Amino acid sequence: MLAIFESVAIALWLTMDNLFYLFNFSYIGAAVALGVFLYGVKYKHARRVTQLLVGLYMLVYLGLISGENMQIEGFWYYLFTGVFEAATIHYAVAKILGPLVFGRGFCGYACWTAMVLDFLPYKIPKKPRKKLGWIRYITFAASLIFVAALFLAHVGGIERIMFWAFIVGNAAYYAVGIALAFALHDNRAFCKYICPIAVFLKPMSYFSILRVKCDKNKCVSCGKCKSVCPMDVDMTDNSRKRKNGTDCILCFECAKNCPKNAL
Repeated sequence: MLAIFESVAIALWLTMDNLFYLFNFSYIGAAVALGVFLYGVKYKHARRVTQLLVGLYMLVYLGLISGENMQIEGFWYYLFTGVFEAATIHYAVAKILGPLVFGRGFCGYACWTAMVLDFLPYKIPKKPRKKLGWIRYITFAASLIFVAALFLAHVGGIERIMFWAFIVGNAAYYAVGIALAFALHDNRAFCKYICPIAVFLKPMSYFSILRVKCDKNKCVSCGKCKSVCPMDVDMTDNSRKRKNGTDCILCFECAKNCPKNAL
């Protein structure tokens, strides 16, 4: 993982002639590598360490201090301005092309919204999954319409608006995410039903190289992996079409709780 991120860091540094990209992706790669190492030595909070290191960096440093809108509105903004940097590069690496390698790893190790939601008490869903995934397409379209309207109306000071959109958008995400978690007894309800980024992540994650697989010779069909999965994924099915397969965030709760080490 460190080698992958370092390759991206060096390529962008040389291509864009900007040292920021070398620092940015080297830092994220180091944080991910640390999480992998801690998981290897069986530290129970390994994923959370990486999640906090990367999530706080993106929220506080890139978003609040540097004024970059790393939400989906920022992605649309840079696309409309025709500039390939900041949010567009972030989306290309983490949410469009990256998932072909590590699936929805961003959701498990870097998302600053989930970083907060994962502190809530409902780490394991208490109720059956609801058919509300269509809502994400509404939030996805709303974000695009919002930014398009600003450009079509020739509104001045769009950069400043994008900064405040980042603050207001995050506040709304946290408020809705926390409310849903308590209402549905599921920390990840926002990720399953509301998050517009899933529109990019789900189809790309279908082809992910890194996947949790089940050794059928060891599996005793105890159902433990399904009961502890925060995203309701059926890990006993190795096919690409397994239930909720494109929602796997590589948290490895299933592997940690498997009594036969079948995952």
